[in-house]
Amino acid sequence: MTSTPTAMTLTDTEVLRDALGLLKDREQVAERLLASSAKHSFDPDAELDWDAPFEDGKWFWPPELVSLYDTPMWRRMSQEQRILLSQHEAAALASLGIWFEIILMQLLVRHIYDKPATSAHVRYALTEIEDECRHSKMFARLISRGDTPWYPVGRAHLNLGRLFKTISTTPGSFTATLLGEEVLDWMQRLTFPDERVQPLVRGVTRIHVVEEARHVRYAREELRRQMMTAPKWSQEFTRVTSGEFARIFAVAFINPEVYTNVGLDRNEAVAQVKASGHRREVMQNGAKRLTDFLDDIGVLRGVGRRLWRSSGLLA
Repeated sequence: MTSTPTAMTLTDTEVLRDALGLLKDREQVAERLLASSAKHSFDPDAELDWDAPFEDGKWFWPPELVSLYDTPMWRRMSQEQRILLSQHEAAALASLGIWFEIILMQLLVRHIYDKPATSAHVRYALTEIEDECRHSKMFARLISRGDTPWYPVGRAHLNLGRLFKTISTTPGSFTATLLGEEVLDWMQRLTFPDERVQPLVRGVTRIHVVEEARHVRYAREELRRQMMTAPKWSQEFTRVTSGEFARIFAVAFINPEVYTNVGLDRNEAVAQVKASGHRREVMQNGAKRLTDFLDDIGVLRGVGRRLWRSSGLLA
């Protein structure tokens, strides 16, 4: 009697090991993330008090994370103007987050397009897409709640994002996902417990930190697998494109229009931010956990490593 062949499942049949150790089973990781999602997911519309007035004298972003902090221009600004800049930079970061999460959702849909829809791996990707939809709406509502405009990325970055999500390899997609998530996550982990910051901003960042922790785990596990199993050309292409995306991300992280909107000289502000040792340290500290991980799994090599250095995110 012959056995009936069965379709290959998403679970790996071979043991994989990289510099960080054994890779965990894909399905087991996804099942744990699904269980965590069931216990620790939030509805921002119901969870947060959107009608509460902003509190006088409180920041919208920790001052140490504001781009001009500790520059000559910062020292000349009044406290009110510094707080106003923090509000506009928080709105610009929320706008950047929406742009990035829309790209991420498209990359996730592409990742699962040809994978078994009944697998836990795919079900978690769909769950993450649900999370990102809520996050994008939450960020948009935060921008609308304040007296600030929406700060879209520039046309060049918009088109580069469109190109990237079209040509990116799967490991390149997960590398970019981690870049967008981990730097902001580092900043938000400093923000939500900071009592100097507006309660609404702290609430938004708390929700985002809790739910993004699962997304980071999913992307890290998958990127480790991809950097071991993808073709050599794909791995090398990932190193180069991730380095270029790091350069784009580092520039897009600050929208110069915020300076104009708070009454500052835009060109002088941009120049002082570029020259700021404090700002460079903030960005490198925000990216360090990620760059250490990428270095361990072989992403930061060759031309890609030089591009990461030129982005300012890698010391």
